[in-house]
Amino acid sequence: MLVEAAPAKLNLSLAVTGKRPDGFHELLSLVVSLSLADHLAMHVGQPLSLTCDDALLPVDETNLVMKAVQAYRQHRPDCVLGRFHLTKKIPHGAGLGGGSSDAAATLRLLDRAAPSPLGFAKLEEIAAMVGSDCPYFIRGQSSIMRGRGERLELLPEAARQALLDHRVWVIKPPFGISTPEAYAALADSGAYQTADRAQSRLAAWLKHPSGDPSVLGNDLQPAVFSKHLALSTVSESLLKMHGVEFRLTGSGSACFALVSAGLDAIPVFGDVKKAWGPGAWTMDTRISA
Repeated sequence: MLVEAAPAKLNLSLAVTGKRPDGFHELLSLVVSLSLADHLAMHVGQPLSLTCDDALLPVDETNLVMKAVQAYRQHRPDCVLGRFHLTKKIPHGAGLGGGSSDAAATLRLLDRAAPSPLGFAKLEEIAAMVGSDCPYFIRGQSSIMRGRGERLELLPEAARQALLDHRVWVIKPPFGISTPEAYAALADSGAYQTADRAQSRLAAWLKHPSGDPSVLGNDLQPAVFSKHLALSTVSESLLKMHGVEFRLTGSGSACFALVSAGLDAIPVFGDVKKAWGPGAWTMDTRISA
């Protein structure tokens, strides 16, 4: 049996600079991985199948794990297969990249089982066939993401060290938000950022990476918050009551805040669950890479 962790990611910043001819959007994003992770096991040599501890998750060909298997087989038709079991910790529809990370973990497992591995660079190419942010999860290292998510540049060491092991609170309401929905809302508003402005602001933070990069913002947040008032209302309330500002990660619906080590999560998370009910999800985690 082979096992891979599939970490969640945070878009600490997300600039959307326009729509591409292929229908995707052009991005510039600062992305990190979290200690929060799914785990994927591969029982090598058993018939190909997928099981999951979350009964609500489909385990047929629509699951990104199975899509990743098919993408890998296009390059290695005779690849070693097996039975996969997925243990879920990352919530669905959160903007934390759980499904994409699971797909990347699948590719890594298949490559580990191969007599002659393809290597990370080739796996990143295959991952781009599965989903826009899948290539990031092949290595899962703090990166600057460009294009539709497939162009990656590792963070400079000083910036990486400034973020590594930083404490993060993540909260999510009982509902998810689909990525197409979030980008459609932004397209309707037309509130794209210029590429030059987005690049200059990120470059300024990289030059002095001691501050909180989430102040660079998420261009999807205004459109998503205006449509889903449960997000904006709770975010404003938590800032007023606790002095902690939660911002949207990715397309949401999860929001995050970088916080100091000594801050008490209990009253904040308690207020989140009072506002959103028992279906609210909260997590106290750290930046892992």
